Amino acid sequence: MVKKIIITGSSGTIGTRLSQKLLEKGYEIIGVDWKKNRWDKDVENRTIHLDLRNRKLVLEKLPKNVDFLIHLAANARVYNLVLEPSLAFDNIMTTFNILEFARLNNVKKIIFASSREVYGNQEKIAYSEKDTSVDHIESPYSASKFSGESLIRAYQKCYGINFIVFRLSNVYGMYDDSDRIIPLFIKKAKINENLIIYGKNKILDFTYIDDSIEAFLLAIKNFFRASNQVFNISYGKGTRIIELAKLIIKNINSKSKILVKNNRKGEVVKYIGNINKAKKILGYNPKINVEEGIKKSIEWYLNL
Repeated sequence: MVKKIIITGSSGTIGTRLSQKLLEKGYEIIGVDWKKNRWDKDVENRTIHLDLRNRKLVLEKLPKNVDFLIHLAANARVYNLVLEPSLAFDNIMTTFNILEFARLNNVKKIIFASSREVYGNQEKIAYSEKDTSVDHIESPYSASKFSGESLIRAYQKCYGINFIVFRLSNVYGMYDDSDRIIPLFIKKAKINENLIIYGKNKILDFTYIDDSIEAFLLAIKNFFRASNQVFNISYGKGTRIIELAKLIIKNINSKSKILVKNNRKGEVVKYIGNINKAKKILGYNPKINVEEGIKKSIEWYLNL
């Protein structure tokens, strides 16, 4: 059994929930984040606060005797990285520093949180894991994730660090008060503000937080079976953003109007994840559809 796990980005949405679930199952976790965890005091008490861009601090401050690394930390707002591409370089640098820590301390197991953004905009709508190409990189963010996957493969071949890569898609639910689309729409719908959609026909694959966490738990449990492979982790069905907005308005009984604007530069327009590989190898089976997930999310946000 894995004894001790480092989780980077432990104060974020996925990091907080994953830390909670691992603690429930008896794992020892060490969180790493430059922000305090505002959601869970127990996770916060187990968190080392440092800037992962600082390799010297990473090598000095992180505990050496760990069994496993889960690298979640990233600047993850796609359009923000279009406006400020240096944030993408941060992602590349932190991934490199974490891999150097693993190499120098003989940590041989890592899970890397990548993104469906690596698929870019192609003519298709549903994507399998082999459908990536550097020719389809749309943004500095997607380039940073593509780079992270490449670095991890290099470290596996050169230094024997085994990996699992998860290409996550629109994880939503609790512990997120950012300007991501679902928390943003819920906030605006609560006060009857207009909801702005960038792209009339945009359709994406939304993953409820506990479904995504289950994938991580399965990956830890079945690591050697799944090692050195890439998996799409999503619900496996698409939701049009305009329908998502209508669903939130309906559940909140809001008077918000929906405004549609042009697609923003750098963003993926259509994506549904083919999750057959994750089902077959990991036993992944997402249970919360978007209708149920939105109700759960609204309930959580209204109780903040």
